Order: sequence, then structure tokens, then C-alpha cells
Amino acid sequence: MTLLKSEIDTQNWGQDLAESLTGGTVIALCGNLGAGKTQMTKGIVRGLGSSADVASPTFTLVHEYMDGRLPVFHFDFYRMESAGEVLSLGWDEYLDEKAVVIVEWADRFANLMPEHTRWIKIEALTPDTRTVEEVHSHS
Repeated sequence: MTLLKSEIDTQNWGQDLAESLTGGTVIALCGNLGAGKTQMTKGIVRGLGSSADVASPTFTLVHEYMDGRLPVFHFDFYRMESAGEVLSLGWDEYLDEKAVVIVEWADRFANLMPEHTRWIKIEALTPDTRTVEEVHSHS
């Protein structure tokens, strides 16, 4: 478990993680509202060499960032009502791409996440500090 003391620390942790990512990697980001999932995604996208302005896809449901070392598909399951709604977005086709798939609120539909998913749990301790750890499965 790592203690992060700012949004910049959270982004930097994601940027460091990005160095090890390959096409086909699926990252599940879990944590309460405001825990830092989008900040983590900003760091991952930046670490993959994209200059995109990353924002939470809460209302658009998926953002695509294509200008880095690998394409990134950024999902947010927060407002999804059912697994069928996720599947209707072309979920399986996104997973077949040689891209990095990042999912905020992945635990809402954990059964849709592939077996090789990297689960990352972020927990806000105060408005500025949080803990982050990669866990072996959804708990």
C-alpha cells in the first residue's frame, strides 16, 4: 500500500504504472466518489505519452485517447444501470483491441472484467491524502 499526499502524487503513481503496461491490459479502478480514480487515469494516460485532456467519462461513458504509445479506452461504470448496457457499448470489442482499458467503478460490474484485470483500490483518507494498492482480485 502506498500513501499519496496530493493529486500530483496520484497522477505520478499512475504515470509510473503506465511504463509497465502493454496492449490488452485492463485496469479496474475502485474507490469512493472523489477517491482519485480520474487523477490516476490522468497519470496513466500521460505516462503512455498522450497529451489528451483527461476527464471522467461519467456522462459520455467512454473516452478514447489515441495519441500515446498505446490507445486508451477510459470507461466509467458509475451511471451504468446493467451489464447489458455495458455490453451494448461494444465492451467485448474494446477488450479485443491492443489497447489499455481503464474502468472507473469497475466493481459495479466485476463479472464483466476479464480474468487478467489489474484491480487498483484507491481510498481517500483526507481531502489531500489517499492510499493506493494493487489487489489480486475484486474484494
